[in-house]
This record gives sequence, structure tokens and C-alpha cells, in this order.
Amino acid sequence: MAGHPHLPLLFHCDRYSGHHPTIEAMTRMSRTERTELCDVALQVGEDQPTLCGDWTVKDLVVHLLLRESSPAAVGIVVPALAGLTELESRRYGRQDFTVLVERLRQGAPLWSPFAIPMVDALANTVEYFVHHEDIRRAQPSWSPRTLSDRQEQLLWRSIRIAGKGPTRSVEVGMTLERTDTGERLVLKPGEPMAVVRGLPSELTLFVYGRGPQARVELQGPDDALSALRSTDLGI
Repeated sequence: MAGHPHLPLLFHCDRYSGHHPTIEAMTRMSRTERTELCDVALQVGEDQPTLCGDWTVKDLVVHLLLRESSPAAVGIVVPALAGLTELESRRYGRQDFTVLVERLRQGAPLWSPFAIPMVDALANTVEYFVHHEDIRRAQPSWSPRTLSDRQEQLLWRSIRIAGKGPTRSVEVGMTLERTDTGERLVLKPGEPMAVVRGLPSELTLFVYGRGPQARVELQGPDDALSALRSTDLGI
């Protein structure tokens, strides 16, 4: 399989205890994105492309399943163990696509950390949103979805907390600007400064390396924009 920009845990879990409105909203969004990703995967078919390099839809489904349900997934973030992950990916890949999708739809197994609602919310909301769009936007007839104000706000919060990681290789200043509220976020101070404008959902895709498909507007000096466009965003 091709390389994958790993989407990190967005918050430290010990910041929250009991019920928390943001965590509960993220849990709902994570589960919705999972369900809709599974639906669109079956709709477009296992051999169709995604925005994840040369991964097919089946490759992406295998990645998500392995990430949640196999100890071999450690190779995703530990390069020395990548061979173990690759072997397990091939084993998963020999299974029937429909079966794999339905397993993914059911959520993580009970023994997995991802089965804990808080972990699911914090680790999977952006993961499943981005990968859902990886399938949708790789198809020729795609069009942007309309997310709720609450969903846009959850993604904006995620960028505020975790957005500096994927953009650490940017060699110029970088500011995000919401087109719905005008709120700004300086991800990287510096000059010259590039400004990326869009809805939080589109900014999320841009920050995680889906710039060519993200509906954003770039503003700033030519040298800043050139440097930003030439940077390989994502983790």
C-alpha cells in the first residue's frame, strides 16, 4: 500500500471526564462519517481510486480496519515495523470486500482502544472525515457536501489543536481564515505570510494534504504561495 498521512490523537484524554458536550458531538460525527464512508465505498466499488496515493478503495478500507483491530497496525507509526503491517495488510486484502466494509461499519472490536467512546471521538473524527472525502473526491462526479455548523465547528477545533503538526514543514508563515465567520488561526508565524481561506471542512482537507481537491482560496505574496504549494502537507 502507499504511504498514508497519519491523523494524530487530537486531545489528551485526561483533560475530560464524564460527559462533555464536545466529546459527545465528536462521537456522533465520527460514527456518522464511518457509516457514510462505508456506504460510499460500497457504492463506488473496491477498485476505484482514492486521494491516498495509489490506494484503491479496498486498500483504504483495509488500512482503517487494520488500524483499529490489529496489533500489527503499530507499523503505521513505527517505520521499523512497517513490514509487519504490510504482511497483515495483504492478509486482510485477500478477504471479500463487502465483508471487510461491514466489519468496518460495526466499529472497533471491544478489546481495541478505539472501542472506547472518548478515544473514538478524539482519534476518529478527523480520520474518518478525511478518508470519507478521500473516496468521494477521487471520483469524477464528486461535489462538496454541506456540513452542519456544529460539524464545521468541531473540525475547526480539531485544526486549532492539531493543525501545527501536519504543517510543520511549511517554510513560510501560514494563516487559516474561516469564510463563514472570519475567524483566523495562525498555524505558523513568519514572513512572508500565506493565508488559506475556506470553510473549516475544506481547511481540514488542505491541512492534511488534500490541497488540490480542497475548495480553498490562497492569498498572499507570490513567493509565500509558491512555497506553500510546493510543501508536502500531512503527516
